[in-house]
Amino acid sequence: MKFTPEFKEAISHLSSKEKDKLILRLLKKDLVLANRLHFELVNTNSIDTEREKIEQRIIERSKNIGDSFYSMGYLNMDVRYLSGEITEHVQITKDKFGEASLNILLLIETLKNNKHHIEGASLAKSRKFCVAVIARCFKILLLIDKLDSDYLIEFEENLKKLGILIGDIDVLMKIAIHHGFDVNWFISATIPDDIVSYHKELRQRGYLK
Repeated sequence: MKFTPEFKEAISHLSSKEKDKLILRLLKKDLVLANRLHFELVNTNSIDTEREKIEQRIIERSKNIGDSFYSMGYLNMDVRYLSGEITEHVQITKDKFGEASLNILLLIETLKNNKHHIEGASLAKSRKFCVAVIARCFKILLLIDKLDSDYLIEFEENLKKLGILIGDIDVLMKIAIHHGFDVNWFISATIPDDIVSYHKELRQRGYLK
């Protein structure tokens, strides 16, 4: 809905009491916005503290997922669920650094705790999960590329760790190669200058789906 000047003018003439009622009513229907305002106006925790909470959640939940593994399909769903928590954290805190670092951590913990499950599954059952992992790897590069270049050094250790994990899982490495992802980008913490256009071209050609 486009807000007309007349509508904005009418809102501005509402009493403070009426505005407060409307705001509270609207916030009940938009929990993300409500949580963002709570974080900005009330919460005394820093963005780093909130990020650490999600990090711990990812580590603990990923271990539980590995210990109670049921199928590749359920593993994919569990990763998407944790990804949703990262997205919500970013929406609330606007933590762009955390959006990249948390996605790296999610993949490290998932692959570390499920390596034998992935290797033990057939290609037919593991393919969808592996493609989703590689798609997320590209997302990580794109997220880091948007940040100041000085931040890259802070990702080096975990990028290398993730690259080694991918290379150590044969089926995942084959999927990476097929979909145009060079694991050496992670191992050397190098982002190609044309990563945005390269990724777009891959998508247009039907890869990463």
